Amino acid sequence: MDSSFDIITAEEVEEINSALENGDLCTATERLNESLKSIESAPLNIAITGESGSGKSTFVNAIRGMNDEEEGSARTGVVETTKVPTRYTHPQYANVTVWDLPGIGTPNFVADNYLQSVEFSRYDFFIIMSSERFKQNDIDLAKAIQAMEKKFYFVRSKVDSDLYASKIRRKKTYNEENILNDIRHNCIENLSVGGITEPQVFLLSCLELDQFDFQKMQDTLEMELPNHKKHIFLISLPNISLPILEKKRQALRKDIWKWCSLSCTVATIPIPGLSVACDLGILVKAMISYRNAFGLDKSSLEKLANKFDKDVSELTSVIKSPLIIQEINKELVATLLTRGTMGALMVVEYAASNIPVLGSMAAGGISFGTTYWMLCGFLKEIAEDAVRVLRKALESPV
Repeated sequence: MDSSFDIITAEEVEEINSALENGDLCTATERLNESLKSIESAPLNIAITGESGSGKSTFVNAIRGMNDEEEGSARTGVVETTKVPTRYTHPQYANVTVWDLPGIGTPNFVADNYLQSVEFSRYDFFIIMSSERFKQNDIDLAKAIQAMEKKFYFVRSKVDSDLYASKIRRKKTYNEENILNDIRHNCIENLSVGGITEPQVFLLSCLELDQFDFQKMQDTLEMELPNHKKHIFLISLPNISLPILEKKRQALRKDIWKWCSLSCTVATIPIPGLSVACDLGILVKAMISYRNAFGLDKSSLEKLANKFDKDVSELTSVIKSPLIIQEINKELVATLLTRGTMGALMVVEYAASNIPVLGSMAAGGISFGTTYWMLCGFLKEIAEDAVRVLRKALESPV
């Protein structure tokens, strides 16, 4: 199977092919629909814990692409503000939940019964935060999580404050790389002495999430999460760096063939008008989801402009695709479909030999090719526009 399409499992391919070979188009269509829904709606629960004052709530907001003053943001402060496990859903992906857990060592949440108190089983992985040295409570919690065979990662927060203080105190000898290496080494050494084998420690600033080790942490989580969780994790990340935008493009590229296979399967069902209606619905839904994932919807553009003190018109001025600034609806897509036939013919032969399931369908090739051609083209355009918009946002004032 082509690596571009590895988001499907061998079991799914076998089930869909079996249904097609038996002429059961309804079952094949239903299975493809279920597969698409499982990609979009896979629940992801991220637990953020640590001692009070470590910046948990700020991180909860940052990882969801929000600031501390937005409606729905986690409450932040200089004292412990989280009294019970509090859920915060992603503003765009309701199946992604970041949990702000009470600090370890607070009166109601001591280390001995912490995991039971916060309902340990519902989380996919834990991020244990500290703004200083990791302490015995952190080590004990990590050991308990490890014993229950869950993933955990250490985040040393507020490294921007450490760097600022060092720059003030050591103006002549200040070296950012050396300071960061010292902080990382001290954290790892302290955790290793406490009995944590090969601890994974990431240095972050919640106020500048794209700096320091965030990319390294993202890559680690992507590698260690199951495929269906990995996909929604990548798509839900805030659009704060060029590597994140590229990861999103790759993730979305992998599920295009499923949309197209669904279109192709429906095209083989002999109901007049069904295929066209399905194609329009598929394209509208997919294109809107792409625009939202890259943060090019109106609300996201306004938030980005506000974050970098820009005017929204500055950001939209670099957008080249006319589709992004229009309302994406069936009428717009219907006019685009007429341009896709030639592209469809170019991809059908390749698709039949490289894409799972399609080889089992003699009919519907043009429907598959048209949808594939259009979604690939739109994804390429919107990914390139997202890069231009982010670069514009990051530009320093002249």
